[in-house]
Amino acid sequence: MPLSYAFVNLKPGVGKTTSAVWLAHALHASGFSPLLVDSDPASSALRWSELAGGFPFPVCALPVGDVHLRVNDFLGGRQAVVFDAPQMEDHAHITRGIMRYAGEWIVPVTPAPIELDRMAPIDREMDDMQSLRAEPARAAVLLNRTNRPDATRTGPDADAREALVERGFDVLSTYIPRLDLYAQSFGSSVEVKGTAYMDLAEELIKRQDTV
Repeated sequence: MPLSYAFVNLKPGVGKTTSAVWLAHALHASGFSPLLVDSDPASSALRWSELAGGFPFPVCALPVGDVHLRVNDFLGGRQAVVFDAPQMEDHAHITRGIMRYAGEWIVPVTPAPIELDRMAPIDREMDDMQSLRAEPARAAVLLNRTNRPDATRTGPDADAREALVERGFDVLSTYIPRLDLYAQSFGSSVEVKGTAYMDLAEELIKRQDTV
């Protein structure tokens, strides 16, 4: 089975598409051959690929509830699959299909109080989905759009990290700073190497090795 990652959250606008696109590029730069699956009916990742003149890996649109049954038809021997999931609150059936397939669920979270409050229903949804799987998925939080200028012992926004850990969430060591580069541009002139998403890819690959 390929490596498989899904970016999921209840709400839109939390960085799911940005994270999925950049992780797919980071995996490609790391020597893997990813497939990026755009399962959001808005087709943001697919449109991003078109505006960039194409990505160096395939992007397929599968905004369907049985996405878990269809993905393998598009793999073509690819070593990794990255899912851009729609927001659960509006498209739960699609997100649940993705979560039935992906081996790693990643929840991008901006370190703000209202975002942390939304983690309880996400946690309940993840618990429900685990019961539908033959093998449990790994779930982790990705601190995204961090904006504290001074790093602490555990990185920017350490209080948000501490609060999530206290609630029982697995928080990735990598954090993504707030940069317009990540959200607003991607093309041949942008280099993924040396970015936080390369660190994220490395951490996720190492996590897979420990399974």
